[in-house]
Amino acid sequence: MTGGPTAPDQPTTSAAALAEDAIVRFRGDRPRHGWRRAVLRLSGGLVNPGVGPEEELRQQYRARIRGPLPGPHRIAVGSIKGGVGKTTVAACLGLVLAENRGDRVAVLDADTDAGTLADRLGVDTAESIRGLVDFVAAQPGPVTALTDVAPYLGLSGRLHVLASDQSPTVSEALGPADYELASEVLTRFHDIVITDSGTGMVHPVMRATLRGADGLVVVGSPTVDGASRAAQTLDWLDAHDHGDLAADAVVALSMDRSSDAVDVRRVREHFARRCRAVVEVPHDPHLATGAVIEPARLAQPTLDAFLEMAALLADRFGRAAAPPARA
Repeated sequence: MTGGPTAPDQPTTSAAALAEDAIVRFRGDRPRHGWRRAVLRLSGGLVNPGVGPEEELRQQYRARIRGPLPGPHRIAVGSIKGGVGKTTVAACLGLVLAENRGDRVAVLDADTDAGTLADRLGVDTAESIRGLVDFVAAQPGPVTALTDVAPYLGLSGRLHVLASDQSPTVSEALGPADYELASEVLTRFHDIVITDSGTGMVHPVMRATLRGADGLVVVGSPTVDGASRAAQTLDWLDAHDHGDLAADAVVALSMDRSSDAVDVRRVREHFARRCRAVVEVPHDPHLATGAVIEPARLAQPTLDAFLEMAALLADRFGRAAAPPARA
């Protein structure tokens, strides 16, 4: 996992100056892990060795994640190739953002080939993006209450989930206008919307996703095919007027697939030159099962990787949205 940029200074006049970690005395130096936590507990709180460098870094990530958000922020998670962990990254990123922020976070499955995001998050797929789109289109005016939209959303922890259509026949009918309508409705009631995109970059739904994205995560792996397809994703973005989005992207390298024969350092350096940051997501036995993701069962290095990824994306929350790129 690579180190992200240092946390930007928060203005002393903002609400962040009164955050709990800042004004509750000694709260920030209570260790949560390892021998430091054991010493604190065994001494009944009398001996506090303070937090170590790893926990201090986690606190910095959380502070960045909780930064001010002036308006809805849309994050696309994509790759030109399937099977590299794109859905896992979208799900875990959503869970981390929802857990560490006080506002609403939603994740949308825009995979037109019966995506598995809802399954990974343990959400019932009885309702889907198609049902939401049909409901909204049938209304005489704008939908103005979250309670009207809630029946179409699942809940995983604090994360709202909009599932993809599970019928292949119906999924083929999902067009860019449908996605844009669903995304617009979600951003009306949610502060952050993450889209788990399909694998075809030229698909009209993917183009609509990119047009509305404020941030991008490109998922790859340190293998010949995984790295080359991630690089091809960036090449495609550069060639289709999304160069700024590509340059500002965060590349997630899924270490689930790796080989000693591949020079991971060179792969990492290649993407570090092309994008804003690279985060390595380590192999995690719990994620490798492909079952419902339970955050409590994730290894600490995995959680740290997604904390870093979320912090890097949150660094752009205060930036004015760029004008939509040409299709």
